[in-house]
Amino acid sequence: MIPEARVAQPVTESEAARLARQIFSLDASARSLPGEYDDNFHLTSVDGREFVLKIIHPSREQSFVEMQCQALHHLSQRAPQLSLPRVCPTPNADAFTVAILADGTERLLWVLTYVSGTVLAKVNPHTLELLHNLGQFLGEMDAALADFSHPAAQRELKWDLARANWIRNHLHHIGDSSRRALVEKFLALYESDVGPALPSLRRSVIHGDANDYNVLVSPPWPEPRKVVSVIDFGDMHHGLTVSEVAIAAAYAMLGKKDPLQAASAVVVGYHEAFPLKEAEVSVLYPLIGMRLAVSVTNSAHRKSLVPGDPYVTISEAPAWEALEKLASIHPRFAHYTFRDACGLPPAPQSEKVQQWLASNAGSAASILEPDLRTARSVVFDLSVGSAFLGADPSASETQNLSEAIFRKMKSANTSVGIGRYNEARLLYISPLFGASENPTDERRTIHLGIDLFAAPGTPIHAPLDGVVHAVAINTAPLDYGPLAILRHTTGDGLEFFTLYGHLERDTFDTLQPGQLIARGQQFARIGDVGENGGWAPHLHFQVIVDLLEHRSDFPGVARASQRNVWTSLSPDPNLLLGIPPERFPPPEPPFAQTLSTRRDLLGKNLSISYDQPLKIVRGWMQYLYDDTGGTFLDVYNNVPLVGHSHPRVVRAVQEQIALLNTNTRYLHDNVNRYAERLTRLLPEPLRVCYFVNSGSEANELALRLARAHTGREDVIVLEHAYHGHTATLIDISPYKFDGPGGRGRKPWVHVAPIPDDYRGPYRRGDAAAGAKYAQHVAEILQNAHALGRSVAAYIAETLPSVAGQIVFPPGYLAEAYKRVRAVGGVCIADEVQVGFGRLGTHFWGFESQGVIPDIVVLGKPIGNAFPLAAVITTAAIAASFNNGMEFFSTFGGNPVACAAGLAVLDVLDEERLQENALRVGSYLIARLKSLQGKHALIGDVRGVGLFLGIDLVLDRTTREPAPEQASYVVNRLRDRGILTGTDGPHHNVLKLRPPLIFSRADADLFVATLDNILGEDPAQPA
Repeated sequence: MIPEARVAQPVTESEAARLARQIFSLDASARSLPGEYDDNFHLTSVDGREFVLKIIHPSREQSFVEMQCQALHHLSQRAPQLSLPRVCPTPNADAFTVAILADGTERLLWVLTYVSGTVLAKVNPHTLELLHNLGQFLGEMDAALADFSHPAAQRELKWDLARANWIRNHLHHIGDSSRRALVEKFLALYESDVGPALPSLRRSVIHGDANDYNVLVSPPWPEPRKVVSVIDFGDMHHGLTVSEVAIAAAYAMLGKKDPLQAASAVVVGYHEAFPLKEAEVSVLYPLIGMRLAVSVTNSAHRKSLVPGDPYVTISEAPAWEALEKLASIHPRFAHYTFRDACGLPPAPQSEKVQQWLASNAGSAASILEPDLRTARSVVFDLSVGSAFLGADPSASETQNLSEAIFRKMKSANTSVGIGRYNEARLLYISPLFGASENPTDERRTIHLGIDLFAAPGTPIHAPLDGVVHAVAINTAPLDYGPLAILRHTTGDGLEFFTLYGHLERDTFDTLQPGQLIARGQQFARIGDVGENGGWAPHLHFQVIVDLLEHRSDFPGVARASQRNVWTSLSPDPNLLLGIPPERFPPPEPPFAQTLSTRRDLLGKNLSISYDQPLKIVRGWMQYLYDDTGGTFLDVYNNVPLVGHSHPRVVRAVQEQIALLNTNTRYLHDNVNRYAERLTRLLPEPLRVCYFVNSGSEANELALRLARAHTGREDVIVLEHAYHGHTATLIDISPYKFDGPGGRGRKPWVHVAPIPDDYRGPYRRGDAAAGAKYAQHVAEILQNAHALGRSVAAYIAETLPSVAGQIVFPPGYLAEAYKRVRAVGGVCIADEVQVGFGRLGTHFWGFESQGVIPDIVVLGKPIGNAFPLAAVITTAAIAASFNNGMEFFSTFGGNPVACAAGLAVLDVLDEERLQENALRVGSYLIARLKSLQGKHALIGDVRGVGLFLGIDLVLDRTTREPAPEQASYVVNRLRDRGILTGTDGPHHNVLKLRPPLIFSRADADLFVATLDNILGEDPAQPA
């Protein structure tokens, strides 16, 4: 091992302050900073300037300090955009000086500017964007250092990865034999893969220690966080250029669930700024592992010298954990991943194999009879967005799917069905495919082979000459079942494999590893349902260019986040099968194309949710699924009241639309049945129904009814209200007319204060708050009368949503309605958001206030996302509206819409969803209030049932809103697979309005995830 420097007595903070004053004329306080050898101090001068005083270990050479000073000066010239420390000269204009310390030792001293920031180790979270930025920073720095040299850089250093095998002589310091074996594994890999490559690898002066305590990051706000600097150039040396990114990637892995993903983010950023050579990419994995191995070995050795030294042991536990995770990743898979990160073909041999397959496909034998190249076949859509499969992910496991597949094959008059390659599927729901207790965790969804559906016992022929490489029986559900792998060789000697899964078990009696199989030879048969995980008998056929030492467990399905790498390892089998491309339907546009096309063709002010938009292609109950199979718990969309794609509602719509869909100029019992069911749920005298297609239409109609009945025009609305997107409704929606693009309040619109007992003038706990807020309505009525105006209607959501999930104080609506009715106005209850049992305590929101409105407006959830809305009013108001002008909505109340509405009412009743809303909502509120006690960002938790709001504040005393933090939390929840949104005039309220089938388990997942995110740095109040 490279000899250790002798131990020096630590310098005190008071002595550091004395030295700064005497030598550098800095009247400053000194605070000790961590360091392995040198003594470092943060100086703060009396005038507020900040510096770093470095007191160099007595064993350091003067040239070592000269090198750092010159390197920093070089970087200031070549990369001025990097906010690196700058050298502060002494009063004599020297970069450093020599001083005699109190213990009599002679030490080198120098001063740097202090760069403000938080060390990466204390930053939470380490997003992939931040790690990418780290790589970019280091790449820019190394590009600037590429032509820098200094004699002192040619030094012997234990951290130099070109000399890392020094640890072999110190492995005995690692007491645990299994851990010692782990280090030995990476040492052997280093010696076999890096050693021979050393002469061909670039060398330059590098920082050499971008560990998470040497990287400074900007404050949490403004987002996004950036790397602002690297500090401590004490390990600078002339070494392998690629070591810089390998060291940074090693530390980036610490504590990460997916260490390879974290490392790749660093590599991508570095490569963009300072491109890596292919030879460098090939040694990244062993160098990363070796850096961790050096770290843990050094810690073990240093503990023997300085027991309990926190500096040398601070990273030990996470380094061991990272080493263990790294060891579970095949070195070549890591290599392919890093190639992909650098924009190279992941598996370099894949392209040649694919070319060989394409050129030899014509002479290959058909795997099945009849020949797939000429015989009729049917291609199945088994993707996430497949209409053939339907919405329920679990349905793919049933016998129904198998029957449906063969039924479709029969109707197409073919004996062969085809399942597509590189298709994102939700079929694989066993733990084998990454499914966990958290349904939003990423699992394997990308199909790496082609499925050939055929009758059990169908003979399978070898397409090429080959050798049996492996035979196995894997009975895990929905995996290969019995399988065989054949090994083949291209004309250039490249090896590749073909895999055949779901075979008949009896065919293995004649197959042995090493056995020659001739082109066209029958060697197996398709297994029955039992060999196919319970679904349709088929052959899973897959091409593999590198088995990665797998035998029977090479994956046939991959994670979407690793799609490029796995599809490079397993290219399209149709290169060999030769199924005519025109038989395959055109693929769905990829995410980027969908986003670009939308931006080109749709209005620019049609917003998209989340910083990283979602392409949602399937919904089932309380879950939504994106185009790659990513699963999202929906805590946001109240429109699918009883759950996305609820089968009862779907079936009702399908059955009716297959029979008739026309308008209400014709008699039909569906509209009568639905009107009867609705009115039975409402109190007297609300007995007359009008049906339309949307909440906006319904609110527009409600205003017409009120004006027709009163002969007046004026309307009272609440602050921040939103009632729809028509011109009239924009005019009565302060959220719109007072917002961007709005034209202000019209004279006939009167705005009453929102009865917000958290932020308003009358707060929670004031028993008279409701009456006090209602008094403002009375004042508006008086002022209008004084101006010669008369109010037609007072319209309000019974629990305002856009205003911030507001629950009115008791008595508010009763008093407001009384005042409005006293002057001849009518009261409109907008129940679009909260009707139909969402509150749990009551079926309608107005019931919670003990009132009966004159007009009720229903929309959104009424048809579980089918276009349907309603206005229910009294016979007297309906009679006033019947003034000779016909009312007609072409599709309002059509038989299909009413069938959906009736089914929703059936589900609400039969599944007792109002009770569920009360039970789960009460549980969720209690858990959120508990969370409120833990996180200062939560100012208020409010709501009823499954209509909840979490008001985020920067200060609980002033209740200053935290809109940036709210946006951050919502986007982080989306990253973690949970969908929510923000509302309120300050956009600081998390709104929670899930489908009413939301469960306690869903509530627990949401709260646990929110708790974790609220502990992250940007979620902390400033």
